Amino acid sequence: MTKEQVTATIKYQETEQTFTGDANQVWTSINKFFSEIIPALDTVKKAILTVDIETLIEDCKNIIAIAPEGPVILVSKQKLTDNETLTLHLIAAYIANKLGQPKDYLTKEELQSGLGKNSKITSTRLGELIRDGNATKTQEGNYKITTIGIKRFQEEALPEIIQKLG
Repeated sequence: MTKEQVTATIKYQETEQTFTGDANQVWTSINKFFSEIIPALDTVKKAILTVDIETLIEDCKNIIAIAPEGPVILVSKQKLTDNETLTLHLIAAYIANKLGQPKDYLTKEELQSGLGKNSKITSTRLGELIRDGNATKTQEGNYKITTIGIKRFQEEALPEIIQKLG
């Protein structure tokens, strides 16, 4: 008498594993998967910096909006520092891209226009953002926010901006 074969497929996030054998073998393999693989993936996940786009959008409501013509800053530049203004523009481009607009970067000219300052001031402030790791310059010479830049913004700058706006 042969034992019946059982096949079970487990999918956890991006990991998928198929187990085949008799019921006891499959049950043992599934338990091993849950006890070894999932805690390992959870540990790795804690070490990988990611952006939760839904939380970012919620955090930035009434500060950033995505209009059909592109991302916009809803608050007065006079209430913000130059670096906050530039960071908001870069985050707006990031969010717009995640929502389907074609680019996640801005040109120096777009940032200068958004900041409302001359080229030298814009370049200096962008250099500060890059030096601090909050932004990066693309190979094409454009600028985009970094993942750590978004995290720092959410944890450090955003509470200050919200407090300033009252």
